[in-house]
Amino acid sequence: MTEPHPLTGQRVASPVPPGTGWPGDPADATTHTARSAAGVVRLARAARDLDHLDAAVSVCCACPRLVAWREEVATTGRRASFSREPYWGRPVPSFGPADARILVVGLAPAAHGANRTGRVFTGDRSGDWLFAAFHRAGLASLPTSVGAGDGQELTGLRVAAAVRCAPPANQPTTQEKAACAPWLVREIALMPELRVLLALGGIAWDTTLGVARTAGWGVPRPKPRFGHGASAVLTRPDGERVTLLGSYHPSQQNTFTGRLTEDMLDEVLRAALAYP
Repeated sequence: MTEPHPLTGQRVASPVPPGTGWPGDPADATTHTARSAAGVVRLARAARDLDHLDAAVSVCCACPRLVAWREEVATTGRRASFSREPYWGRPVPSFGPADARILVVGLAPAAHGANRTGRVFTGDRSGDWLFAAFHRAGLASLPTSVGAGDGQELTGLRVAAAVRCAPPANQPTTQEKAACAPWLVREIALMPELRVLLALGGIAWDTTLGVARTAGWGVPRPKPRFGHGASAVLTRPDGERVTLLGSYHPSQQNTFTGRLTEDMLDEVLRAALAYP
């Protein structure tokens, strides 16, 4: 069964088979698929640029529980309000240019957000907050982003997730986080202009620190503590410094209660832009 994409009108299946017409799909039927944690390591290391990395990420099947959940949501678990549109139903690749100086790292796609739209941090209120803030900071061409194919472009900024598949109850296991980490290790290695890592929430903060250690970066000890506006200086093997910044996650729990405000998010982005 196929259904029309809400932006392009092209009919696609749910989950979307690679190379069948979803806007911005980085993969096709020939893209190699990781089916284990070892496969993730092998394919991540083999990616020669971010386009190839994004393609490999978008077809990953290394974690059986996540594969089953993302596909269940995309087929029988869709919300009534989205019942007439297809769901991406695959791992969600990062979004943004390879020469970005800022990499924003979140936790994982939402089941009816990026798992539906095919673009990280779109399709839910968290994404609405983020892309509006990116636009106010001059980092996004549009103040909103509803999904792949909407014309949104980022400048100087790339957005990624610590775990690339939507997890049940928004809670990936320790094993799933470890299996997904090599994608992020390779991603930061393929971003030569990277100067700032912005972690959204404590899990993203810890994941980013772990990934930096795995990549051979210098990381302060004791481990820097997460907090909104917290910062730490990491050092690449070539001696280049990269600043890690922390921000509360723009979840509805945080934004509805005022724990995170627009001004607070804008301030963190201004700090990220201030680093040379």
